Amino acid sequence: MSSETTPNPARNLMSQALPMAGMVGVQPGAVVSRTVISKPAGTVTLFAFDQGQGLSTHSAPYDAMVWILEGEAEITIDGKALLAKTGDMVIMPANLPHALNAAQPFKMALVMIKEK
Repeated sequence: MSSETTPNPARNLMSQALPMAGMVGVQPGAVVSRTVISKPAGTVTLFAFDQGQGLSTHSAPYDAMVWILEGEAEITIDGKALLAKTGDMVIMPANLPHALNAAQPFKMALVMIKEK
């Protein structure tokens, strides 16, 4: 019987100062994601969007915070469009429809905190 456990990729990221924008790369014609924390209480996921890519209108049962790491994103929440630039954060309320679009390549961190 082995005492090995499934490796936790996030463990390699612990206790370090890391440049988030450098942890995910824009790929031509794609949306790239990298989950850095996944716990029952919530997740942190990094995304890179090429120009013209996006996430279609959807909703989530939890509040979600987007933090723009590089570039600009067009974010629509419940029909209201806004432009978020490098360094900006946007909180998308639970259960409201929202969408994201890349007018230019951009990177973001998505933080979702789940309620019990």
